[in-house]
Amino acid sequence: MGLPVALLLLPALLGLLGPALSRSAQDPDVVCGACRALMDEVEYDVTKARQKKTKVGSFRINPDGTQERRKVPLAQSEAFLTDLLDKVCERMNDYQLEKDPVTQKKTFKRYAPRKGDKIYKEYKKFYFYSDAYRPLKFACETIIEEYEDEILSLIAQEARSLADRLCSKESGLCGTSTNHTEL
Repeated sequence: MGLPVALLLLPALLGLLGPALSRSAQDPDVVCGACRALMDEVEYDVTKARQKKTKVGSFRINPDGTQERRKVPLAQSEAFLTDLLDKVCERMNDYQLEKDPVTQKKTFKRYAPRKGDKIYKEYKKFYFYSDAYRPLKFACETIIEEYEDEILSLIAQEARSLADRLCSKESGLCGTSTNHTEL
């Protein structure tokens, strides 16, 4: 009689362990590379948004029927950040896996120009697609799912070196920090 109850609880238990199991089954270099690529993309977009004006308004309506109006920096608006985190993993196909011939360490580097770059229009005439970025995209989505609060907190603090802060210090996905260029 105890066995059927255990079988009924197994899917729930696997659902709770799913993200941890999927990350542990992935190559640690891919997970670290995804974290760094994700945070580089987030930092780029947030820096661009900080240069823009503020966003006015709120989705909330007060009990008296009026809508709250206040200025919020675009880079910290809930709508901007939600949209950013929903779409950022799609850009993982702009990264290419490189393997160091000496250390055999895998890293991902952005090879595609960004939308505002001069060469972007010429680049977009060609279509590149590879299944090689799928593990990177999956790892990116998993990281957002597990560390969304930490990512939003770092953005709210206007932290610099987001990749080092999240990937090395906050989550430990990359071990120790590799960026030692601070002066």
